[in-house]
Amino acid sequence: MRRESRLFFMHTRSFNSHSPKKYLFQSHYKDAGSSGLGRRRPIARAKENINPARFINKAITDEVDESFVPKHKFQDFKIDERLIRAVADKGYRIPTPIQDQIMPHIIKGFDVVGIADTGTGKTAAFLLPLINKILQNHQEQILIVAPTRELAIQIDEELKFFARGMRIFSVCCVGGMGLGRQIADLKRPYNLIIGTPGRLKDLIERKMINLSRFNSVVLDEADRMFDMGFINDTRFIINGMPKTRQTLFFSATLSSDIERVIREFTKNPIRVSVKTRDTSKNVEQDVIRISRGETKLDVLSHLLNQDEFNKVLIFGRTKHGVEKLSRMLHDHGFSTESIHGNKTNAQRQKALSLFKESRVQVLVATDVAARGLDIADVSHVINYDIPATYDDYVHRIGRTGRWNKRGMALTFIE
Repeated sequence: MRRESRLFFMHTRSFNSHSPKKYLFQSHYKDAGSSGLGRRRPIARAKENINPARFINKAITDEVDESFVPKHKFQDFKIDERLIRAVADKGYRIPTPIQDQIMPHIIKGFDVVGIADTGTGKTAAFLLPLINKILQNHQEQILIVAPTRELAIQIDEELKFFARGMRIFSVCCVGGMGLGRQIADLKRPYNLIIGTPGRLKDLIERKMINLSRFNSVVLDEADRMFDMGFINDTRFIINGMPKTRQTLFFSATLSSDIERVIREFTKNPIRVSVKTRDTSKNVEQDVIRISRGETKLDVLSHLLNQDEFNKVLIFGRTKHGVEKLSRMLHDHGFSTESIHGNKTNAQRQKALSLFKESRVQVLVATDVAARGLDIADVSHVINYDIPATYDDYVHRIGRTGRWNKRGMALTFIE
């Protein structure tokens, strides 16, 4: 098992040609404003002028035991014994806060709105009750909508783990993969469809998906879905479903726009929020200011040469910039892969797999990798380019410090 990364936290930063590997992180940054660099979006978005001080935050290192004590054990939930065994095989000992509080309401058939920090077990929180629902009635059909193909595929993989041996079948309908194969799969019996809004809308218009048969829908990472411009596609999907349905709405952030959509899509939902802060308490956050005469690439290369940086996710602003940075790091001798919108699905899945398995040190990505993805043991997240919004920042750095492990997030500021 990979050892947990040794993190080093210091308060000032210096770098010159005489000390190429000595990087000390500044914790007191004189606010000079931020460029608020944006990223390409399907719809126009306002760019935030983010105070760099918000990129600095010490991880909580107290040794006091603040362990969460759940009200339930998994055995207490009214779900099939086979699911209880699958949970144990997955290595889950006790429910996480979101699972503990929201699963009883989903099992009872209520609409729910779940707000929780990233990496807190939201996927299992809705999958376990929904699989149980299918086990009780194999005619049940469920639709799960996710903003990105990576997240949809990840949900499908987790579903297959929990439901193995139960003759529960799913179809993953995402862009970037062969439409013909998905159409063929939809002609076979299935219980769940997991997909992205654009591809689902396409298949619905081709009359390959009959929404009237679906009485349950999950909107996962809903805020990201709407940020990406999928609100109209999502509304098209929801409006085609029966009025009497169970709607499960999950998000890590909540805005006034999202509140309006919640009122539109759900009926008297049970709200469960276990979100206590914007960013994980396990993530040490700091900035690296690029001084005159330095380049971001040189600074990044020196960081990656240090032992602590053993599994690093780097975020860039544009597809072209991400690919260029990945190539340059490869030329500097680092093992790298990249993920962005110009990659085929096969290329993106291969890059993710290599990074998850720690066969490459660095994954360079656009914000397509900022939401939902559960990658174990990411030692560092580096914001090579400043995110467009603070919410984007929260989701980027949520890829490290997951499941009570420690992580570090660094933001480059020129």
